[in-house]
Amino acid sequence: MPKSKRNKQVTLSKTTKKGRGHKELIVNAIRDAAENYNSVYVFSFENMRNQKLKEFREQLQKSSRFFLGSNKVMQVALGRSPSDEIKPNLHKLLRGNAGMVFTNLSREEIERLFNEFEGYDFARTGSIATEKVELKEGPLEHFTHEMEPFLRKQGMPVRLNKGVVELVSDYVVCEEGKPLSPEASRILRLMGVMMATFRLHLVCRWSSDDFELLIDGPGDSDVE
Repeated sequence: MPKSKRNKQVTLSKTTKKGRGHKELIVNAIRDAAENYNSVYVFSFENMRNQKLKEFREQLQKSSRFFLGSNKVMQVALGRSPSDEIKPNLHKLLRGNAGMVFTNLSREEIERLFNEFEGYDFARTGSIATEKVELKEGPLEHFTHEMEPFLRKQGMPVRLNKGVVELVSDYVVCEEGKPLSPEASRILRLMGVMMATFRLHLVCRWSSDDFELLIDGPGDSDVE
């Protein structure tokens, strides 16, 4: 009987990696953008979610172009010092773990769009709880009976009573201001409780050879 192709093993050493060619494409794209757009902004992020960023990029796709990846590659494109920068003061642009957006929109419009955009999602393990979530003893109507074994594995004091999941005592899922455990993040997801807010913060701006440091916002590298 012939072997199934579905079970064929793939050696990781044979998989294609993004190499020099890919990096050169990014460098060239950034340099083209520097020529074709009026200004460029660096932004940091909170609770990065790729899908949320994609939604925001689609809003600005006719007027702007985003770059988010290796800062080393992007720095090569802009220049690392006054001697090799492609335009005056561009070497100052990248700061920390951040992305760039080249745009033809006015400063007022860009600041408004960035300040107004928010996306909500489920918090991940290690995120700080924004509120206390406590479940009271008794029936848990938002959980089906099939979930009872899973809930017990998460440390919840539950039992089945005539097909209904019940808490045998009060249970604190998370405490405000404290990191979420893996169990807490799973339970919150099942409950539909979203504690992560995806935000973008403008860090600095370059336009017509002029560099300006803007109000710095918190950021992280939590890329989904």
